[in-house]
Amino acid sequence: MKTFSFTSALTVLAIGVALTGFPPAQSQEGPQSPSSDTVSKPRKPPQQTPGNEPPEQEKIPSQYKKQAPDQPENDTPTFRADATTVTVPVAVLDQKGRFIPNIPQGYFRVQEDGVPQSISGFAKGEAPMTVCMLIEFSGRFQAYWSYGWGETLTAAYGFVSTLKPDDNIAVVAFDLRSTILSDFTTDRSKTQEALARLRIPGFSESNLFDAMTDMADRMSSIEGRKAILVIASGIDTFSKLTFDKTRRALQSSGVPIYSISILQVARAIADARGMMGPIAQLDFLQADNAMRTFAKETGGQAFFPRFEGELPGVFRSLAEALRNQYTLAYHPTNVSRDGKYRKIKVDLVNPATGEPLKVVENGKPVKYQIVAKVCYNAPRTVE
Repeated sequence: MKTFSFTSALTVLAIGVALTGFPPAQSQEGPQSPSSDTVSKPRKPPQQTPGNEPPEQEKIPSQYKKQAPDQPENDTPTFRADATTVTVPVAVLDQKGRFIPNIPQGYFRVQEDGVPQSISGFAKGEAPMTVCMLIEFSGRFQAYWSYGWGETLTAAYGFVSTLKPDDNIAVVAFDLRSTILSDFTTDRSKTQEALARLRIPGFSESNLFDAMTDMADRMSSIEGRKAILVIASGIDTFSKLTFDKTRRALQSSGVPIYSISILQVARAIADARGMMGPIAQLDFLQADNAMRTFAKETGGQAFFPRFEGELPGVFRSLAEALRNQYTLAYHPTNVSRDGKYRKIKVDLVNPATGEPLKVVENGKPVKYQIVAKVCYNAPRTVE
């Protein structure tokens, strides 16, 4: 078992963190009207006056303004891979983590292994979340009343406080092994009871890879909007699975991984005081890279907050990405059942020119990011 020279620093930095919740974030977005090369996102709907109406070809077709009767708003498909269809949930977020709505199907482009695909299905809307909150709770970094202990519980309680009544959440803690503290439920009292058990850690191991793959496998058959939220340092100490095997397992599960890294500020302070050796620094860099990789390849996001004040923005981004999504479906041009790894790339483009789409808010360009799965494993024929 490895030990880090800065572990004592975390004890010195031990503080009492008040477990306060954050109120649900309120979105302030207004409707959008995409033009031939921009998608505007004003705070208030623009007033139309004679002479300034958009050209007929720039108006959003009526079929995009309302869900079709046979596709309820809250009944969108989830990611699957079979012989004929691949469906990919997509979230488009601005630089503040807010969801950008009302983007028509024609502005999305999907490529598989660099080959453009024809989008055969398109849906958008808001639906309840099904989230497994996977929490690292070991004697290594969550010793009672330590900085890591308080930071972990602040993130966990804070996220739960942002949930809506219809959201399902399960609480799972891991150290040497995973322990299900509460199953998926909308009963917040059960969730609070589960979090109340996170007081005295047991083992000092943190088997992150085994815990994530186990939960992803359990959730792979769940329908609807689902995700795993990992609250952890990112360091794995004793897992049976390697990093590469974990990547492949998570890619196949179809469950997005979102992560909140802890100990960022403690690491910075320990490093500034010369209390972190080169091995500890390398281990934490690898941990951050693993968290980013798992999130990116499964269509999730990784967050590395240094201060408690950053958490409300993190929770808002999580809610925007999980509750609001576009769902794209296509029939792969490569119909081989070879079980091979295939890359997916989703872009927003101007359908007239093929150039990257520009998003404008109040006359100013807006940077945006597309959160979507980047790969899947093709089905394999069993002979």
